[in-house]
Amino acid sequence: MKLSKLVGERFKEKPSDCVVESHALMVRGGYMKYVASGIYSSYMPLKRITRKIENILREEMDKIDGQEVQFPVVMPATIWQESGRYEAIGKEMVRFNDRNNSPHVLGMTHEEAAVHLVREYGQTYNNYPFMIYQIQTKFRDEARPKAGLMRVREFTMKDAYSFHTSQQDLEEYYDKCHKAYERIFERVGVPGVISVASDSGMMGGNISHEFMLLSDIGEDSIAICSECDYRANMEAAENINDYVRTSPSEELTLVHTPNKHTIEEVCSFLNSSERNSCKAVVYQRNSDDKYIVLFLRGDLEANETKLTNYLGFDIHPATITEDCGLNAGFIGPVKLEGDFIVLYDNSLKNMNNVVCGANVIDYHYTGLDVSRDLNSVEFHDFAKIQEGGICPKCGKHAIKISRGIEVGNIFQLGTKYTKSMQMTYVDSDGNSQYPIMGCYGIGVGRLAASICEAHHDDYGPIWPKAIAPYQVHLCAVRSDNQEVKELADKLYEELQNKGVEVIYDDRDVSAGIMFSDADLLGVPVRVIVSPRNIKQGVVEIVARDKSFSESAPIDTALNDIMKRL
Repeated sequence: MKLSKLVGERFKEKPSDCVVESHALMVRGGYMKYVASGIYSSYMPLKRITRKIENILREEMDKIDGQEVQFPVVMPATIWQESGRYEAIGKEMVRFNDRNNSPHVLGMTHEEAAVHLVREYGQTYNNYPFMIYQIQTKFRDEARPKAGLMRVREFTMKDAYSFHTSQQDLEEYYDKCHKAYERIFERVGVPGVISVASDSGMMGGNISHEFMLLSDIGEDSIAICSECDYRANMEAAENINDYVRTSPSEELTLVHTPNKHTIEEVCSFLNSSERNSCKAVVYQRNSDDKYIVLFLRGDLEANETKLTNYLGFDIHPATITEDCGLNAGFIGPVKLEGDFIVLYDNSLKNMNNVVCGANVIDYHYTGLDVSRDLNSVEFHDFAKIQEGGICPKCGKHAIKISRGIEVGNIFQLGTKYTKSMQMTYVDSDGNSQYPIMGCYGIGVGRLAASICEAHHDDYGPIWPKAIAPYQVHLCAVRSDNQEVKELADKLYEELQNKGVEVIYDDRDVSAGIMFSDADLLGVPVRVIVSPRNIKQGVVEIVARDKSFSESAPIDTALNDIMKRL
């Protein structure tokens, strides 16, 4: 490809609306163009990158006996109504009626379509196990798209679905797919991606893992143990309670705390530790605004994902009104009266000599003994794990909180979809059973952007060879010089004949512009033909990552370039 014919512009200035480097570099380098919020068109360089990623995905899925299929982007509402998700999923799923007034959806995920495709084929145990996968456009009406390809509304995704007749068979395949994902991330140039236990969310199922690229710009918080191999998304990480009771227990005492609303203000006023306090976090149920009051230790934060999973319905932060029966800033577990759902975090178990709200304006209690003063309450894990917290696996205070970009996920779905959609098979004993499912996803565009985040400098991306848009960037400095043009043209033709992917900068522009554009295209190997080099009888061969720079005799230049590749 000659750069003079390449559609798209490259420019020096960083766009003001780009908050992450991958977005800025891809816009500056002529990879993508904004169409609408969370929707982009791809120029040729990005399309070549994503095509190579897709080919690696296909190869690895085929190695584990995957069969490529294609589901529709538009699906009738009926199959989503079968699974129950047509009503359960919120505004992120686009619903519309066609000209016949039949309800349809745009596919944001394809579990329902997968079950629909194989429901008849999977009627006998002899046909199991099997896995189908697709690489397809999806649309999720994300509320806050941002960071370029990191969080979009329209995206391309590889999603795979496996079907099994036993949990053991699913687990064995799940492990096989986990290893395939490790190979994928190594092949595309991000071998440092780690797998973390995660929350299954709307996908359902009991076991799931996310694959995270550790990065300061990541939206996900990850709990990592520095003493063992424990890794979990903050949403799924268990918070371990290590509270030690103090002795003896004090009396429960009402204390005047004028205008002290926050846990920080109260504990400072009473000369107490936040760790020895109980605070209330209040939510409301989305469906009817019923209040949910969660009590937890004062130094901890509520984990809304854990709370939502326990409750089984969606919630939002509460608006506390004058007549709701709650006194904001003074809510406590003692003598709390009202029609509320009241929950207690594990962190409060066995606590004594605790500061808490008294449910009276400007008053708090001291000396709360949870087991003495609260009658037979149940405790559950509703808190976020903390930096320096106890590892759920090895039990040491060794938890570190890091940021990460999710680049893939795998789920053990169980029978959530096959059961709701009445997909059954007849087992070897003649009994009807529901198949067990797993699903496995990787976002192609997000992975490309993540690779850019992991491999760039101040001047542009440094694409790994396996997914780079081209393998060689040939620069003809002073293409108006006959000798330069003839040698560059010759190398261009010879490299193409060798099957090398070449981007050839044949433009009559300055060396500065030429090299700046080359940096933005991020091709692994750069070959420079110039009057000065020809005078010395050489061409320059330079690595984009600066790992090597050498002069090769013109007569052996082709072989030297091939060796470097």
